Amino acid sequence: MSTTTVSTWIDSITVEELEKDPNPIYERLRKEAAPVVFLPAIGLHVATTAEACREIASNSELWYGFISPAGGRTFGHGAILNENGPLHEDLREMVEPSLKPSVVDQYVEDLVRPIARKFLAEFENDGHADLVAQYAEQVSVRSLGDLLGLNSVSSDKLREWFHKLSVSFTNAAMTEDGEFANPEGFTPGDEARAEIRSIVDPLIDNWIVNPDHSMLSHWLHDGMPAGQTRDREYIYPTLYVDLLGAMQEPGHAIASTVAGLWSRPEQFERVIDDPSLIRRAIQESVRWTSPIWSATTRQAQQATTVQGVDLPEGTVVMMSYGSANRDENVYNAPSEYDLDRRPAPHLAFGAGKHGCAGTYFATEVIRIGLEELFEAIPNLERDEDHEIDFWGWGFRGPKELHAKWEV
Repeated sequence: MSTTTVSTWIDSITVEELEKDPNPIYERLRKEAAPVVFLPAIGLHVATTAEACREIASNSELWYGFISPAGGRTFGHGAILNENGPLHEDLREMVEPSLKPSVVDQYVEDLVRPIARKFLAEFENDGHADLVAQYAEQVSVRSLGDLLGLNSVSSDKLREWFHKLSVSFTNAAMTEDGEFANPEGFTPGDEARAEIRSIVDPLIDNWIVNPDHSMLSHWLHDGMPAGQTRDREYIYPTLYVDLLGAMQEPGHAIASTVAGLWSRPEQFERVIDDPSLIRRAIQESVRWTSPIWSATTRQAQQATTVQGVDLPEGTVVMMSYGSANRDENVYNAPSEYDLDRRPAPHLAFGAGKHGCAGTYFATEVIRIGLEELFEAIPNLERDEDHEIDFWGWGFRGPKELHAKWEV
């Protein structure tokens, strides 16, 4: 099957439509198009089904990690997302020690639970809140920020950075001649990177001579010969990745889990009554609305065929994990949130050698954040005066999540 046989309606898809809601578009792609299809709006092929995504993501010999044009423009090259071979192995060895489950278990409770309680204390007596801005994002960015060693950076500043980097990373619209359709869309990311450098450079200067237990200090020193550290230019692209995806994903997932449970009130009440169900609620949430919806890419190192689609050497494919996680061939009624869904593997955290290194840490942040929220405000209700408006196709979650409760 050749991608040239796909109906021409795909040519009319816009990035703006994808940002608003990629789900109906990708549902149609899964049904009418190929498992891998060229999407002119972003100038890339996209993998739309669970089988195609898993086949590509799991074969690191044939499919190399790659970065989308907008991603490369946002992070620079040399990030953990797009390196391969020994460089990728070194970057994984740099970031993984602090994120191994056995290590996370040693610090995550003492790190995250006080953060969650602090932010809850700021609004739990108000009787209302936007759980995205006032809680989910705050817990997410503060937890990773403190782990990295950015304790001196305010939570609002960390939120500003990841929002600006997100705007830049998802500025993916391309012209027919392969140029960015909106070059000005990268300005927020440029501003964020400049400010990050101005704040983190002095911290790095100190960590070089005074190492501590922060993650960034470990990035500099671990695995290096005595008296040497990794060059900061080597570290920064992966730090930008963390300040976007790693900071954003737990916050989105906290909010999406609440929104999903609100769509099934009886299931919401069960989780409130039995916190042991929170882990199951999270797994269904990240399947239902994958926080990193469609942001990682792979490049074919030779001509190949994926699920009947012929792809030449050098083809770049974006892994649409949010689409894969709603594949009708894998899940029954996939667009519905269902706590009682029969467990099935999902791709919310990717797969293969380039799968998310922080999966366990992120899941624990989400779990603790939800445990504290539901314990502090067990009578939490949706404020129906406000819509729940999900946004994004690269990264996806509710823009706002208004709640109310009796004080």
